[in-house]
Amino acid sequence: MATRPASDTQVLAGRPFPLGAHPEAGGVRFAVTSAVADAVEVCLIADDGSERRIELTERTFGVWHGLVPGVTPGQRYGYRVHGPYDPSRGLRCNPAKLLVDPYAYRVTGRLTNLHAAQGFVGDPARGPASTVDSLGSVPLSVVMSPGGPDTGAKPEVPFEESVIYEVHVKGFTEQHPFIPEALRGTYLGLAHPVSIEHLARLGVTTVELMPVHAFADEPSLIRAGRHNYWGYSPLGYFAPHPRYASEPGREVEEFRTMVAALHAANIEVIVDVVFNHTCEGGPDGPTLSLRGLDAPAYYLHTKRGHMADITGCGNTLDAGSPTVVRLVTDSLRYWTQELGVDGFRFDLASTLGRPRGGMFDRDSTMLTAITTDPVLSGCKLIAEPWDATGEGYRVGDFGAQWAEWNGRYRDTVRDFWRGVTGVRDLAFRLSGSSDLYDHNLRRPWQSVNFVTAHDGFTLRDLVSYNDKHNEDNGEDNRDGTNDNRSWNHGVEGETEDAAVLALRTRQARNLLATLLLSTGTPMLTAGDEMWRTQGGNNNAYCLDDETSWLDWTPSAASEPMLAFTRRLVRIRAESPALRQPEFFEGRTTVTGKPDLVWFRPDGEEFDEADWFDEDRRSLCLWIDGSNSQARNREGALVTDHSWLLVLHAGDEPLDVVLPSREYGETYKPTLDTSTADGTPAHPGVLEPKGRITVEARSLLLLRAPRDIVEGPQTP
Repeated sequence: MATRPASDTQVLAGRPFPLGAHPEAGGVRFAVTSAVADAVEVCLIADDGSERRIELTERTFGVWHGLVPGVTPGQRYGYRVHGPYDPSRGLRCNPAKLLVDPYAYRVTGRLTNLHAAQGFVGDPARGPASTVDSLGSVPLSVVMSPGGPDTGAKPEVPFEESVIYEVHVKGFTEQHPFIPEALRGTYLGLAHPVSIEHLARLGVTTVELMPVHAFADEPSLIRAGRHNYWGYSPLGYFAPHPRYASEPGREVEEFRTMVAALHAANIEVIVDVVFNHTCEGGPDGPTLSLRGLDAPAYYLHTKRGHMADITGCGNTLDAGSPTVVRLVTDSLRYWTQELGVDGFRFDLASTLGRPRGGMFDRDSTMLTAITTDPVLSGCKLIAEPWDATGEGYRVGDFGAQWAEWNGRYRDTVRDFWRGVTGVRDLAFRLSGSSDLYDHNLRRPWQSVNFVTAHDGFTLRDLVSYNDKHNEDNGEDNRDGTNDNRSWNHGVEGETEDAAVLALRTRQARNLLATLLLSTGTPMLTAGDEMWRTQGGNNNAYCLDDETSWLDWTPSAASEPMLAFTRRLVRIRAESPALRQPEFFEGRTTVTGKPDLVWFRPDGEEFDEADWFDEDRRSLCLWIDGSNSQARNREGALVTDHSWLLVLHAGDEPLDVVLPSREYGETYKPTLDTSTADGTPAHPGVLEPKGRITVEARSLLLLRAPRDIVEGPQTP
């Protein structure tokens, strides 16, 4: 590409902060940080691909900055960094590589030539710097004007009332027949009234978007002619992913429009953020941004200059670096203040509590910076509490302001309904996982409960496959976990056996019902409510096709599952006792009994030996609604009906004796997983100490009606 001289350009000093490219005073002020650079050029890219290089001569606190007159919004640009190239010290400055601005509000283009983007020749640890220019082969930054459509008032749904729905922006609408084709797979597709109607009727309060930061494909996928679908390969932490826009260059505007539409429906928006690694991969990866700017300031390195990897993705951002702390907190503030999001789910969040790659510390610099920030502290903060190492598995160990994906919940519930464990761990998971979270000022809603997520089997596949089937990923089925805790119920994969299909759908209803009726914050995976399958693939990160996209075609199996899920979410929303914000502590209620009681099927309370009976497959949970700790939006305590939840994983029907009159005057079956839509098989009112038959491998919820009042309550 041609390079035009910049000798006629007079650069003004400008200011070092805020970082990024900001239109002002008849031009654009550029500011980028690099403590190791000897010189930095901002490179303006014309429509014909030619380049005008302008040196930023001002340097303040390690920030290179200058105001370039005449530059306007829409200008494509990148940086070239002159400085030391010494891989033994982790230094990889290379002016032949055009770099994306870490603070760019828009990113355009794709990585198309791996050789051109490679910063070295031969051995990445010992070889010389590559002199091949990467312009024309790598993504570019774009100057953007501030502002855009209003994102609306934030719903501010209390955590204990939240039902989270994990969803992929493209996959949700790519095949939706009632959304205009031009909007399918885009931010505006998710904002479409048809999409909003589905979410609202389902009853979810919060969508958790899989990564929407601008991301790039990994080299291995590019070589194989594939693309990263999930998005856990970030390039720009301020830029919405451009390929989710219906019109090129309008991704910021369309993202804000999507947020506004969801907010108008009283639905919150959480985004999945990946601050543990970047798309630049390991030492043999491309030089696209941070590696070429100042690798030691951004990435963990060993004493020999090698990139440290505790993420399993080739590199690890250094959570102890002030440069990284500033990048992360600046990015988070931008997304919540300018783009309107309500919270964040942090991928491999344990890395953020491991400065310099050391031991986990819930009070680390990074985690403390986030939770003490006056803006971020008011957001929903959800940690994925593990990384790729044993030290990083930290379920229950984050600080008081963090909710966590509870992997222990997923494993315990799956194991119980497979019939391979007793009920001791299940009791903890049903009642808010107090063994994990009842410390350090934490609440039960900080356990984000789930049985499926984007990584792993879908709900349908969880009950249809014993083993993963990831051959389509092109890695000989080596990728993806083998610890699925799944059960195919006698046939691997798809079948027309009516008995097998009936048991599978019942087990799926059991899993969903357990999830929505447990204390804590439930998270659903998009498509599970419509019986979506990935054909047994538990790691479809690179399958941007029908495998990953939601199928909106109604079927004899999907329609009842959708109705059942809606029914479940509605029961939870209408029942404060089932979503309490405080742990059960044996508080005395108006009945004179504790707030929570565990019963055997014979109607007697559990004793110590029962908890250690690994052959026990049934459990009855009583929650007294008279002592609910839930509050309404005005802060007043509210009472609820009392509830009896019966879980039976045995393979024969079970007769259950109901509690005595002191627990309830009558008992009304409310939900029954033995029927397709959850309508109770035995709907009549039952008397205390009466008997009811619970079908094999099923769950039954009964309500003990009582007068409902709001306001101050006393036992």
